[in-house]
Amino acid sequence: MIVYPLWHVGHQNEAGDDGSTVHVDEGGVFCDESDGDDVKLLGIYSTLERVEGRVRQARLLPGFRDEPECFYFDACELDEDAWTEGFVRVPPGE
Repeated sequence: MIVYPLWHVGHQNEAGDDGSTVHVDEGGVFCDESDGDDVKLLGIYSTLERVEGRVRQARLLPGFRDEPECFYFDACELDEDAWTEGFVRVPPGE
């Protein structure tokens, strides 16, 4: 079964060349939690239509309406493992 987690990024980063906040780049919605960006899971939906409906609704709400293009989602297979090889922590500044 395919499901669609829907996320929103509240941006606080200073990733721009001049220290400005980057919202979207060539890869889509930009996110750097170590630079202050705040990621929120709005829900996990069974169809793209439900995702689109939730985005329309959320864009009317405080906070979300300030960054209406900063929603993102991706299709995920239910019961499929992620992070199967673990991870490595990288200290800030490296």
